[in-house]
Amino acid sequence: MTVADRVTRVAADLADSAAAEGARQSRSAKQQLDHWARVGRAVSSQHTASRRRVEAALGGDLNTTDLTVEEGVVFNAEISAAIDESLADAHYGNLLAAQNITTVALDELGNIVEHRPDGTVAVVEQHS
Repeated sequence: MTVADRVTRVAADLADSAAAEGARQSRSAKQQLDHWARVGRAVSSQHTASRRRVEAALGGDLNTTDLTVEEGVVFNAEISAAIDESLADAHYGNLLAAQNITTVALDELGNIVEHRPDGTVAVVEQHS
């Protein structure tokens, strides 16, 4: 019995990394993402003493210096994934505007644009 694939969205940085790593491993980007997901699922589902120690460190109940090298690798991967997920969901322009802070960014044409807290936008310098 074959399991049908489901259409899903994947973060662009993960898709790019999977394409690069997949090429090195003779896998397609999809196959590489599947591989990573299965490895991650297996690691996450382990309720060994090591996994409990990593979870304790993530919860702040165990000093990271008390982790083994292998546990430290898992701890760092968990932290990195959490940071990436938080950054993907963060809307810093909105947060700063709520604090009455004007921000400056490049638009899709390369112009320097000022985003004001009141929602107005002004081109500061046009890309030539």
